[in-house]
Amino acid sequence: MTPAEAGALLGRMEEAVAKVVIGQEDAVRQVLLTAVAGGHALLEGVPGTAKTLLVRVASRALACTFTRIQFTPDLMPADITGIGIPDARGEGFQFRRGPVFTDFLLADEINRAPAKTQAALLEAMQERRVTSDGVRHPLGDLFTVFATQNPVEFEGTYRLPEAELDRFLVKIRLDYPEPEDEDRVLDLHRRGFDADREETFGVERLAGPEDLRALRAAARAVRVEDRLLVYIRSVVGATRKAASVSLGAGPRGSVALLRIAQAAALREGRDFAAPDDVKAFAAPVLRHRLVLQPEYEMEGATPDAVVEEILRKVEVPR
Repeated sequence: MTPAEAGALLGRMEEAVAKVVIGQEDAVRQVLLTAVAGGHALLEGVPGTAKTLLVRVASRALACTFTRIQFTPDLMPADITGIGIPDARGEGFQFRRGPVFTDFLLADEINRAPAKTQAALLEAMQERRVTSDGVRHPLGDLFTVFATQNPVEFEGTYRLPEAELDRFLVKIRLDYPEPEDEDRVLDLHRRGFDADREETFGVERLAGPEDLRALRAAARAVRVEDRLLVYIRSVVGATRKAASVSLGAGPRGSVALLRIAQAAALREGRDFAAPDDVKAFAAPVLRHRLVLQPEYEMEGATPDAVVEEILRKVEVPR
């Protein structure tokens, strides 16, 4: 698949998904590019901002299998990964696959489950496999986690540990739609749309699993000059030196910024990545990897503001 073909395909998918997930164009693009980059995404937004719908519609456009898990305080690791059950002959155990064996996994309200259950996803996200009774069971190569969380509700939730947050390629924020976009949402529902009935989405298959594999291969082939690698390293490295940050992004953050920049270049039909690709996705890649100093946080500092300041200071390659 050439960069021009890939860019055109991604453009058609963006347009189709955005007709259903109205007013969230940036989130639509970030979800699709996350899938192309081969990473996982954490979606944060207040209830009703179409987080679940976005992933469902994207999976439909890509004809990928989709599974949703509602995370709750009593959810056990085996409820996600699967469990060994005695076979009929009583000679051992047979592994019964859990819902994690899918292409697109929606971990809904992931921060409502305790750390032990959240940890069950770590191996799956990093190694694309699960281990049960000492036996490793590989997941599909398209396995992608899209986790959601509510930014304002803290009762009955558990903070995601840094090790788990670092596994997410990007953290995508969904805000309230503009008034004119909300009018379009209401009109869509007036015309028969129902978020619980996929047949009303009006989105047909635009690609398939093989196309997603081809898009990922094309993204990995996007050329990245040495000076752009230095720029990525400089931006990420600056997060570790910022006075307002107690914990900066690690090398995995640099790799994530590289991968999403390649995918962003492909979306534009280019076979090379540019500094603007890095700058456009620096905040989504880095915001969840930064831990701010408490005193700066109390003064209203945010990870996005820190990243914006770093982008202003770090010299852009020419």
